[in-house]
Amino acid sequence: MKTIQYKFVEFIPNTIQEEVLYISMEYRTAVHNCVCGCGNKVVTPLTPTDWKLIFDGKTVSLWPSIGNWSFECQSHYWIINNEVKFANKWSKKKIKNGRKKDKISKDRYYKRK
Repeated sequence: MKTIQYKFVEFIPNTIQEEVLYISMEYRTAVHNCVCGCGNKVVTPLTPTDWKLIFDGKTVSLWPSIGNWSFECQSHYWIINNEVKFANKWSKKKIKNGRKKDKISKDRYYKRK
């Protein structure tokens, strides 16, 4: 099992260290390098319709899972209590349906505002 450390920062650094989740509460964003090792930078916005960060004073978790569908690796994993838990790969159909569901969720949320 892989682990990931976290660093609370104001600004995301230009150079992202492997196995570190950089969290900017000021800019409501968390960034890390893809845990598969492909080298892609993964940006997870912390918003009501994107990811949620849980910090228990010792560890961090992100919800929901991270699906890097736009990357060649298409890695899929959870970050739970600083541990990376790999998830099943999704089919193209499941990715398409997931994106559609995300768009509907965002549209509903922002229409209420």
